[in-house]
Amino acid sequence: MITKTFPFDISEHLETDEDIRGFLKETANTGDNSDFIHALNIAAKARGMTEIAKQAGVTRASLYKSLSENGNPRFETISKIINALGCKLVIA
Repeated sequence: MITKTFPFDISEHLETDEDIRGFLKETANTGDNSDFIHALNIAAKARGMTEIAKQAGVTRASLYKSLSENGNPRFETISKIINALGCKLVIA
């Protein structure tokens, strides 16, 4: 018997602001910097890259580049993306 597999895209399962906040919070608590940047990429895809770019005040291309595997976004960019996703950066 052949087992069929399908790609899993977590962005398709982040449907609410609460889902996105929980996902980013968990990644921030358990991952490293690159994991968090990757999580921001997933969350932005879930919400819509064009919309997040517009709200963050960056171009769509710049957003893709910043959040890519080889991207190295500035703190200011990360902060704008977090805000555009309806989240806050908090130190606890």
